[in-house]
Amino acid sequence: VKMADDSSMSPFDTGHEEMIHDAQLDYYGKRVATASSDRTIKIFELQGKTQTELAHLKGHTGPVWQVAWGHPSLGNLLASCSYDRKVCIWQEVRKNQWQCIHTDNCHQASVNAVAWAPHELGRVLACASADGTVSIISYTDNRWVREGPFQAHPGGVNAVSWAPAIPSGSLVLPQNQSGMKLQKCIVTGGCDNKLKIWRFSQKNNQWDEETKIFGNTNGLKHQGWVRDVAWAPSLGLPGNTIASCSEDGLAIIWSDGKNGAIEPVKEIKGKEKMWRVSWSTMGNILAISMGNNTVSLWKESVDGKWQDLAECNEGLPNNKTKKWDESDAWDSDSETRIRTWISDSDFRTFGLGLGLSMPVFPDVYFGCVSVAPSVHILSPITVRIPHLIRT
Repeated sequence: VKMADDSSMSPFDTGHEEMIHDAQLDYYGKRVATASSDRTIKIFELQGKTQTELAHLKGHTGPVWQVAWGHPSLGNLLASCSYDRKVCIWQEVRKNQWQCIHTDNCHQASVNAVAWAPHELGRVLACASADGTVSIISYTDNRWVREGPFQAHPGGVNAVSWAPAIPSGSLVLPQNQSGMKLQKCIVTGGCDNKLKIWRFSQKNNQWDEETKIFGNTNGLKHQGWVRDVAWAPSLGLPGNTIASCSEDGLAIIWSDGKNGAIEPVKEIKGKEKMWRVSWSTMGNILAISMGNNTVSLWKESVDGKWQDLAECNEGLPNNKTKKWDESDAWDSDSETRIRTWISDSDFRTFGLGLGLSMPVFPDVYFGCVSVAPSVHILSPITVRIPHLIRT
């Protein structure tokens, strides 16, 4: 794992016996959890340039693909998923003492991704599996219960992301019309090359696919497996925006179009497979991780057009031919940090979580890139991850 503060990089050895597949900073950016092929999870405390191992969690019998921190308002929770077909939910029962409080093994193949719902919905976790199904685990009446699994994508589900709990446009509706009802809605991406949106029906008490929401495209624009999906934060403002990326070398930004359908508004083409997509807190900057060990940043302008940040003049290099490399580090002002590092040629990078100092909201720290306008970056992290097909 590579750590970096505002002035230098400081790699540290995690002590994992095999490769690391994921690393996530907690909400406050004070601790990092790592997931490894050695079947374990480690938690480190970050203090300046010092990293202290706090816990070594053993509960899986296969490679651990992903970890996800729960919101601190719901207790100190960490979810993990593995090739062993299990999902584990861990809780810090005492300081630096973690216990697996729930294990779910309903899936028939590797569990590829886990994602906590927005904290307004409570302790709710979505799980995506290579068996083609999605399950939802929630804490209700002092016990963990499961909804599903329900069939989502033939061939396997690779990614899952939650929609904001506050529906799009709620904050701009007249007070007597808003109601502020929370929604339970997810987007998934799979090996059928499609995106699908699912919404929980209170009436039917089940998750239903919104089959018409993508209009004529039916969520099918990619020509390869959809590797990642990310629903942008909306903060209750009008508009839904979703990013997806695929092995076909294409990243797509989907947004509300005519007739209420979510349609592709921007296609970003690359020469390599694309692995991960991730949004900034305000949802106006998108980071994309590609198979050639580069990360690109895209920003939505006031006129709704998407531009490569390397080609913008908003405090960043205005050089269309410039490539991001290890020497690039820009400070547009004391509140904005953008740093990029390229990992070894046979490695790729995964997205990470980032805690912020002020205000205390989780930002997204994607691979080797951190973007947090108007807030201070605490500790960027870069994780080296070999090319590995999780099926």
